[in-house]
Amino acid sequence: MRAVLIASLALVSSVLAAPLTSQECAYTGGPTVHLKNGSYYGLHSSTYNEDLFLGIPFAQPPLGSLRFRNPQSLNSSWSGALSATTYAAECIGYGTDQIGYEQSEDCLYLNVIRPSGYEHANLPVAVWIHGGGFWEGGTPDRRYNLSFIVQNSVKIGKPIMAASIAYRLGPFGFLNGDAVQGAGQTNIGLKDQRLALHWINENIEAFGGDPAKVTIWGESAGAASVGFHLTAFNGRDDNLFRAAMMESGNPVAYGPLNGTDYYEPRYAALVSATGCDNETDTLDCMRRIPFPILNSILNTTQFSLGYNPTVDGDFITRYGSLQLADGHFVHVPIISGANSDEATGFGQLDVNTPADFVYYLNTTTSTQYKLPEPLIEKLLVAYPDISNDGIPSSQTLGGDVRLGPPYGAEHRRSAAYFSDEYFIANRRLTCETWAAAGVSAYCYRFNAIPAGIPWELGVTHFQEVAFVFNNLQGLGYEVNPFVNKSDSYTQLSNLMSYSWASFVHDLDPNGWAGRDASIGAWPKYSVQDPMDFVFDANVTSYAEADTWRAEGIKLINSNNVAYHR
Repeated sequence: MRAVLIASLALVSSVLAAPLTSQECAYTGGPTVHLKNGSYYGLHSSTYNEDLFLGIPFAQPPLGSLRFRNPQSLNSSWSGALSATTYAAECIGYGTDQIGYEQSEDCLYLNVIRPSGYEHANLPVAVWIHGGGFWEGGTPDRRYNLSFIVQNSVKIGKPIMAASIAYRLGPFGFLNGDAVQGAGQTNIGLKDQRLALHWINENIEAFGGDPAKVTIWGESAGAASVGFHLTAFNGRDDNLFRAAMMESGNPVAYGPLNGTDYYEPRYAALVSATGCDNETDTLDCMRRIPFPILNSILNTTQFSLGYNPTVDGDFITRYGSLQLADGHFVHVPIISGANSDEATGFGQLDVNTPADFVYYLNTTTSTQYKLPEPLIEKLLVAYPDISNDGIPSSQTLGGDVRLGPPYGAEHRRSAAYFSDEYFIANRRLTCETWAAAGVSAYCYRFNAIPAGIPWELGVTHFQEVAFVFNNLQGLGYEVNPFVNKSDSYTQLSNLMSYSWASFVHDLDPNGWAGRDASIGAWPKYSVQDPMDFVFDANVTSYAEADTWRAEGIKLINSNNVAYHR
């Protein structure tokens, strides 16, 4: 995704990354699992009554000759039991989410959290894929503490276990150029994820999990990753998962799937910067460069940002919109949703005039493509200069309001459009497609502003994460999202976390013990009566007709090829 969006994703996160405290790590005991390659011993958490297996490799370390190469399966075995008691280092990333966490090229590890006493229960499994614009983030991030949702699943009588998987980021995971494409080494970050899913399919039964009941789950780039797995290899079903949950991401990418021709100039510049321009095999040359030297080159504005998944005719065969149109996707039940004001923090602040709006329409889709003039003219009509027109959360922000500096007079106009372009339009298209195919889809709009988020940003990107994870302690946040908030915020978090856990357990987010009968059921999406569910803390959560901003969203979805996705 474009650099301004990526940078904003990091800004909106409001993260305070830090290692786990000694209190959080005060575990006793030592559960053991016996896998295909050998055994591991983990940790027992008396706090959550859970067993934790941390830092288990699912691939060979991508070092030396395996740098910039598709992940390779493990090829070793051992006797005795190895330690799985600490998180592995995060993959190399170049954003604020990496602050406070150890990083390494040797990073292809996963973690498994299970409730104690369910070692042989064949539990359903949730597999978390972190976000971060494909350039930052990691499984040790304290905001993604899976213990809460696993504990909640037991509480509501629908026990599950959970895993989190790592994948290579930025240029290490998504390098592109003619040489990369020619060698078949594109989208290796997504291939890391895929290999982790294969590992889980082969090994999760040893933990007490059911390989036939895996749900893949992610947010932002993680949700986009889930979408890519739903359409991978032209929609081939490898029986790696039976359901999917996507928060602010979908099978139709949030940004353009730029081709190799787009990346080639940058690849050539990188080859030159590394001194490999006189080598016949430039990839092999860069594999031999010592990491500190290569890292110092990559950790610059020119090379650190802007690497994303690409159509390679293999993992990503075609644009996701085309595959959804002709039914080439894995037909499994989904949860798919977005936040009311996704793009308010994404950088288009100085939109004061229609000309400013048109400028951003043409420059933020990417530097390679421009939207057709007739489409731009229609978008100007569909997204008029009325500061809050059609935005469902306008009441929260005070109705038709024009914000003062640094926000331009037409900021709310552009925020509505870009929220739709990046996340909301493709969310609606996904739900419509699933419903038309007769596959269950539970769709939502998140509409609560947590503590620490400026009023003018509204319900912006990432803010539902703390609620779904039930992170009431605010672990990993600079400001606890629930501090000084009413009990309704805690209740909303419980509702969301329990609903997600329930869906993982038996594909039904409604039927769990203790659900408040006064809250209406979360309806399945239908073609005849499209309804999403609004998760709100200021009023009782409710179902609404998913028809708002219909004209603009229909324009975007009918022109997805023009957006190159």
